[in-house]
Amino acid sequence: MNLNIMSAFFTTEKGTLAGLDFFTVKSPALKKRADVCIFRPEGLTNDSPIVILLHGVYGSSWSWALKAEVHQTLTKLISEGAIPPMLLVMPSDGHFDDGSAYLKHQTEDYEKWITEDVVSLAKEAYPELNDNSPIFLAGLSMGGYGALRLGAKHSAIFRAFSGLSSITCFGDHEAFLEDFDRLAVSVVKQENVLDVMLENKATLPPFRFDCGENDTLFDANLKLHQMLQEASIHHEFHTYEGEHNWEYWTKNIESTLLFFAKNI
Repeated sequence: MNLNIMSAFFTTEKGTLAGLDFFTVKSPALKKRADVCIFRPEGLTNDSPIVILLHGVYGSSWSWALKAEVHQTLTKLISEGAIPPMLLVMPSDGHFDDGSAYLKHQTEDYEKWITEDVVSLAKEAYPELNDNSPIFLAGLSMGGYGALRLGAKHSAIFRAFSGLSSITCFGDHEAFLEDFDRLAVSVVKQENVLDVMLENKATLPPFRFDCGENDTLFDANLKLHQMLQEASIHHEFHTYEGEHNWEYWTKNIESTLLFFAKNI
């Protein structure tokens, strides 16, 4: 338990298992407790990058590590010299119903939870990192929706961002949620990725997104790519074999990590 008045959090609980650090903090943005899983590879230095990975609907802070073993992929790429050591930060979405969409709600700010609280936790818990550490953002499905939106809106925070199998329009969450209406009335604003990118066109950091050719969201991702081309917004769009599942994300998160390394 941490009651340090210098902390951004009233309390911080931490446990470690199998090389992964699990945190529960009382989030100022959410006004309730929330969870974060972090992997700290060997070799971090003062300016090492921070990579925040957002999960999809139904998931939580453990999803990327336990279902995709993303920390093993990171370790392999570091050992091969393909990327430098990066801190992997995997927060929950705040546990609203089947998914918060990482949006600002009427009573909790799930966007600020990611852009402020999660960043603060990483820097507090790993003091070798500092304000010069570049921060990257990625996510899958609902997390891709969050990463593409938040990366576009917060260029002062994120050096680059990436979406995998992303939901691109707010209304497309309906296909995944038991009670879409509850989410729809809870958010302050229903945002679409393209609109956010157009609004922030002048300040967009480098970004990419990809989708499996047999994914139910493929057409929506292809349309986003085409609309960005029409708007003369530079980006990378990649299509790979695969569906909307963990097999696809486990295999293709490597491309996102390599993209981030290229943009340090």
